[in-house]
Amino acid sequence: MSQNAIRPARELLLKEYRGVLSTHSKSMPGYPFGSVVPYCLDVQGNPLILISRIAQHTHNLQKDPKCSLLVGEREAQDVQAVGRLTVMAQAHKLLDQAAIDAAAQRYYRYFPDAADYHSAHDFDFWTLVPVRHRYIGGFGAIHWLDQVTLANPFVGQAEAGMVAHMNSDHANALAHYVQLAGLPNHAPVSLAGVDSEGMHLRIGQAVYWLPFPSICNTPTQVREALVLLARADQWPIACDAPA
Repeated sequence: MSQNAIRPARELLLKEYRGVLSTHSKSMPGYPFGSVVPYCLDVQGNPLILISRIAQHTHNLQKDPKCSLLVGEREAQDVQAVGRLTVMAQAHKLLDQAAIDAAAQRYYRYFPDAADYHSAHDFDFWTLVPVRHRYIGGFGAIHWLDQVTLANPFVGQAEAGMVAHMNSDHANALAHYVQLAGLPNHAPVSLAGVDSEGMHLRIGQAVYWLPFPSICNTPTQVREALVLLARADQWPIACDAPA
């Protein structure tokens, strides 16, 4: 059933941090234009991108905001046998300064280098508000999904506080999460973000999402989950994931 595909579709969106943005070409009407963009998710759980005002895809979105973002499992041996998600969306440029500041605070933790070229060049934040999703979980597992995104209860100061605390005081715990999840350990690790279902770790230039053992709706529940994971000898299986 399509209902059962919502969770893995959202997890794929969380696990990846770059995709192919397809827009309607302004210079070649009638032809789609694809470009690779990094993204993180905003407070509503929608993809958030930072793009240059002179980029072709920006000109395209200014003319027609209808677009799609294709996300697939990284390093797949067989791209047709693994999950991929197409997010059909309306792109909206952020204009409110408070919204821009909130977006920047989160986005820079995921992509620290972006702070330099955002301030030095003409870049703007855009959010991709989904209209519909097409999720393929492998051969024959094909679904149209209307509602995949889930709002993040922590985006803002609550998340910023948790992230700062873990990065400044609990480097050993973060290193343990890396070991526990079998992630690469060739570069320093930092906590980039927290959502109700898991956390994002940044290792070098790459971002990885790891699920919590249970859903966390409050900062206290997040702290309890992080403590549990710091003491675990294997990664617990999530047991109460929402649709």
